[in-house]
Amino acid sequence: MGIHTFFTSLNDLERIIRAPGRFKFEEHNVAAHSWKVSQYAMFFATIEERAGRDIDWKSLYEKTINHDFAEVFIGDIKTPVKHSSPELKEMIAKVEEGMMEKFIIREIPQEFQQVFFDRMKEGKDETIEGRLLELADKLDQFYESFNEMKRGNADPEFGKMYRIALTKLLNIPLEASVGYFKNILLEDVINEDSVIDVKEITLQVLERHKHSPYIS
Repeated sequence: MGIHTFFTSLNDLERIIRAPGRFKFEEHNVAAHSWKVSQYAMFFATIEERAGRDIDWKSLYEKTINHDFAEVFIGDIKTPVKHSSPELKEMIAKVEEGMMEKFIIREIPQEFQQVFFDRMKEGKDETIEGRLLELADKLDQFYESFNEMKRGNADPEFGKMYRIALTKLLNIPLEASVGYFKNILLEDVINEDSVIDVKEITLQVLERHKHSPYIS
Protein backbone atom coordinates (compact mmCIF):
# COMPACT_ATOMS: atom_id res chain seq x y z
CA MET A 1 0.00 0.00 0.00
CA GLY A 2 0.92 3.66 -0.16
CA ILE A 3 3.94 5.07 -1.97
CA HIS A 4 5.27 1.54 -2.40
CA THR A 5 2.26 0.77 -4.63
CA PHE A 6 2.86 3.94 -6.64
CA PHE A 7 6.52 3.08 -7.15
CA THR A 8 5.79 -0.49 -8.24
CA SER A 9 3.12 0.77 -10.66
CA LEU A 10 5.80 2.72 -12.52
CA ASN A 11 7.11 -0.60 -13.83
CA ASP A 12 3.77 -1.11 -15.57
CA LEU A 13 4.48 1.91 -17.78
CA GLU A 14 7.44 0.00 -19.25
CA ARG A 15 5.07 -2.74 -20.41
CA ILE A 16 2.53 -0.48 -22.12
CA ILE A 17 3.46 -0.28 -25.79
CA ARG A 18 2.60 2.79 -27.83
CA ALA A 19 0.70 2.50 -31.12
CA PRO A 20 -0.41 -1.06 -30.33
CA GLY A 21 -1.54 -3.47 -33.01
CA ARG A 22 0.87 -2.35 -35.75
CA PHE A 23 4.13 -3.91 -36.88
CA LYS A 24 7.00 -1.69 -35.82
CA PHE A 25 10.74 -2.01 -36.21
CA GLU A 26 11.12 -0.26 -32.86
CA GLU A 27 8.69 -0.71 -29.99
CA HIS A 28 8.22 2.28 -27.69
CA ASN A 29 6.81 2.08 -24.20
CA VAL A 30 5.05 4.77 -22.19
CA ALA A 31 7.86 5.13 -19.64
CA ALA A 32 10.41 5.87 -22.37
CA HIS A 33 7.94 8.20 -24.06
CA SER A 34 7.58 10.28 -20.88
CA TRP A 35 11.35 10.64 -20.59
CA LYS A 36 11.68 11.74 -24.22
CA VAL A 37 8.85 14.23 -23.83
CA SER A 38 10.67 15.80 -20.87
CA GLN A 39 13.81 16.15 -23.02
CA TYR A 40 11.95 17.75 -25.92
CA ALA A 41 10.14 20.11 -23.57
CA MET A 42 13.38 21.09 -21.86
CA PHE A 43 14.95 22.06 -25.20
CA PHE A 44 11.99 24.05 -26.48
CA ALA A 45 11.53 25.74 -23.10
CA THR A 46 15.10 26.96 -23.58
CA ILE A 47 14.11 28.32 -27.00
CA GLU A 48 11.14 30.13 -25.45
CA GLU A 49 13.21 31.46 -22.56
CA ARG A 50 15.77 32.88 -24.96
CA ALA A 51 12.89 34.57 -26.78
CA GLY A 52 11.97 36.36 -23.55
CA ARG A 53 9.30 34.06 -22.09
CA ASP A 54 9.25 33.19 -18.39
CA ILE A 55 9.33 29.44 -17.74
CA ASP A 56 8.20 27.74 -14.54
CA TRP A 57 10.69 24.88 -14.80
CA LYS A 58 9.29 22.98 -11.81
CA SER A 59 5.83 22.99 -13.35
CA LEU A 60 7.23 21.99 -16.74
CA TYR A 61 9.05 18.93 -15.41
CA GLU A 62 6.10 17.84 -13.28
CA LYS A 63 3.76 18.11 -16.26
CA THR A 64 6.00 16.24 -18.67
CA ILE A 65 7.11 13.29 -16.56
CA ASN A 66 3.61 12.65 -15.21
CA HIS A 67 1.45 13.37 -18.24
CA ASP A 68 0.77 9.75 -19.23
CA PHE A 69 0.75 8.02 -15.86
CA ALA A 70 -3.00 7.40 -16.20
CA GLU A 71 -2.24 4.97 -19.03
CA VAL A 72 -1.38 2.52 -16.24
CA PHE A 73 -5.15 2.15 -15.95
CA ILE A 74 -6.38 2.28 -19.56
CA GLY A 75 -3.32 1.58 -21.73
CA ASP A 76 -2.32 3.54 -24.83
CA ILE A 77 -5.22 4.41 -27.12
CA LYS A 78 -4.32 5.08 -30.75
CA THR A 79 -4.23 8.76 -31.64
CA PRO A 80 -6.67 8.48 -34.61
CA VAL A 81 -9.16 6.73 -32.29
CA LYS A 82 -8.70 9.14 -29.38
CA HIS A 83 -9.15 12.16 -31.65
CA SER A 84 -11.89 10.74 -33.85
CA SER A 85 -14.43 12.98 -32.10
CA PRO A 86 -14.30 15.65 -29.39
CA GLU A 87 -16.89 13.69 -27.43
CA LEU A 88 -14.79 10.53 -27.34
CA LYS A 89 -11.67 12.46 -26.39
CA GLU A 90 -13.56 14.11 -23.51
CA MET A 91 -14.95 10.76 -22.35
CA ILE A 92 -11.48 9.18 -22.28
CA ALA A 93 -10.13 12.17 -20.35
CA LYS A 94 -12.90 11.83 -17.78
CA VAL A 95 -12.24 8.10 -17.36
CA GLU A 96 -8.51 8.74 -16.85
CA GLU A 97 -9.22 11.55 -14.38
CA GLY A 98 -11.66 9.42 -12.40
CA MET A 99 -9.37 6.41 -12.17
CA MET A 100 -6.43 8.61 -11.18
CA GLU A 101 -8.48 10.24 -8.43
CA LYS A 102 -9.53 6.86 -7.03
CA PHE A 103 -5.93 5.62 -7.15
CA ILE A 104 -4.65 8.64 -5.23
CA ILE A 105 -7.34 8.38 -2.57
CA ARG A 106 -6.84 4.63 -2.21
CA GLU A 107 -3.05 4.34 -2.39
CA ILE A 108 -1.38 7.65 -1.58
CA PRO A 109 -0.94 8.64 2.09
CA GLN A 110 -3.30 11.49 2.96
CA GLU A 111 -0.47 13.90 3.74
CA PHE A 112 0.71 13.68 0.09
CA GLN A 113 -2.64 13.42 -1.67
CA GLN A 114 -3.03 17.10 -2.56
CA VAL A 115 0.47 17.15 -4.03
CA PHE A 116 -0.41 14.15 -6.21
CA PHE A 117 -3.73 15.70 -7.28
CA ASP A 118 -1.81 18.78 -8.45
CA ARG A 119 0.95 16.85 -10.21
CA MET A 120 -1.22 14.22 -11.89
CA LYS A 121 -3.93 16.49 -13.26
CA GLU A 122 -4.19 17.15 -17.00
CA GLY A 123 -1.06 19.09 -17.91
CA LYS A 124 -2.03 20.37 -21.35
CA ASP A 125 -3.48 23.77 -20.59
CA GLU A 126 -3.09 27.34 -21.78
CA THR A 127 0.04 28.07 -19.74
CA ILE A 128 3.33 28.14 -21.59
CA GLU A 129 4.33 24.97 -19.72
CA GLY A 130 1.11 23.27 -20.85
CA ARG A 131 1.75 24.31 -24.43
CA LEU A 132 5.31 23.00 -24.24
CA LEU A 133 3.97 19.67 -22.99
CA GLU A 134 1.58 19.55 -25.93
CA LEU A 135 4.39 20.32 -28.37
CA ALA A 136 6.75 17.75 -26.84
CA ASP A 137 4.07 15.05 -26.77
CA LYS A 138 3.26 15.55 -30.45
CA LEU A 139 6.94 15.76 -31.34
CA ASP A 140 7.47 12.27 -29.97
CA GLN A 141 4.61 10.96 -32.11
CA PHE A 142 6.17 12.81 -35.05
CA TYR A 143 9.56 11.18 -34.51
CA GLU A 144 8.20 7.70 -33.76
CA SER A 145 6.29 7.67 -37.05
CA PHE A 146 9.15 9.26 -38.96
CA ASN A 147 11.66 6.73 -37.67
CA GLU A 148 9.43 3.82 -38.69
CA MET A 149 9.18 5.16 -42.25
CA LYS A 150 12.91 5.83 -42.29
CA ARG A 151 13.56 2.22 -41.23
CA GLY A 152 11.45 0.96 -44.15
CA ASN A 153 8.03 0.48 -42.60
CA ALA A 154 5.53 1.08 -45.41
CA ASP A 155 2.42 0.79 -43.22
CA PRO A 156 0.33 3.83 -44.28
CA GLU A 157 -0.73 4.27 -40.64
CA PHE A 158 2.66 5.81 -39.91
CA GLY A 159 2.26 8.28 -42.75
CA LYS A 160 -1.10 9.21 -41.25
CA MET A 161 0.41 9.55 -37.76
CA TYR A 162 3.18 11.73 -39.17
CA ARG A 163 0.70 14.00 -40.96
CA ILE A 164 -1.50 14.37 -37.86
CA ALA A 165 1.47 15.13 -35.60
CA LEU A 166 3.00 17.63 -38.03
CA THR A 167 -0.30 19.45 -38.49
CA LYS A 168 -0.84 19.77 -34.74
CA LEU A 169 2.75 20.87 -34.12
CA LEU A 170 2.42 23.73 -36.59
CA ASN A 171 -0.75 24.94 -34.86
CA ILE A 172 0.61 25.13 -31.31
CA PRO A 173 0.75 28.80 -30.20
CA LEU A 174 4.44 28.90 -29.33
CA GLU A 175 5.94 31.18 -31.95
CA ALA A 176 9.63 30.70 -31.14
CA SER A 177 9.41 26.92 -30.72
CA VAL A 178 7.26 26.28 -33.77
CA GLY A 179 9.48 28.59 -35.81
CA TYR A 180 12.57 26.61 -34.80
CA PHE A 181 10.83 23.32 -35.54
CA LYS A 182 9.58 24.52 -38.91
CA ASN A 183 12.70 26.30 -40.12
CA ILE A 184 15.46 24.13 -38.63
CA LEU A 185 14.28 20.64 -37.70
CA LEU A 186 11.99 20.08 -40.69
CA GLU A 187 14.83 20.88 -43.08
CA ASP A 188 16.80 17.97 -41.66
CA VAL A 189 13.77 15.66 -41.67
CA ILE A 190 12.84 16.12 -45.33
CA ASN A 191 16.43 15.58 -46.46
CA GLU A 192 16.41 12.00 -45.16
CA ASP A 193 15.25 9.03 -47.22
CA SER A 194 12.17 7.08 -46.16
CA VAL A 195 10.00 4.35 -47.65
CA ILE A 196 7.00 6.69 -47.57
CA ASP A 197 7.72 10.09 -49.11
CA VAL A 198 8.04 12.22 -45.96
CA LYS A 199 9.10 15.26 -47.98
CA GLU A 200 5.91 15.17 -50.02
CA ILE A 201 3.71 14.82 -46.94
CA THR A 202 5.59 17.63 -45.21
CA LEU A 203 5.27 20.02 -48.15
CA GLN A 204 1.55 19.24 -48.44
CA VAL A 205 0.97 20.05 -44.77
CA LEU A 206 3.08 23.21 -44.96
CA GLU A 207 1.11 24.38 -48.01
CA ARG A 208 -2.21 23.85 -46.22
CA HIS A 209 -0.87 25.57 -43.13
CA LYS A 210 0.28 28.55 -45.16
CA HIS A 211 -3.24 29.14 -46.47
CA SER A 212 -5.09 28.17 -43.30
CA PRO A 213 -2.89 28.52 -40.19
CA TYR A 214 -5.62 27.15 -37.90
CA ILE A 215 -6.36 23.83 -39.60
CA SER A 216 -7.14 21.01 -37.19
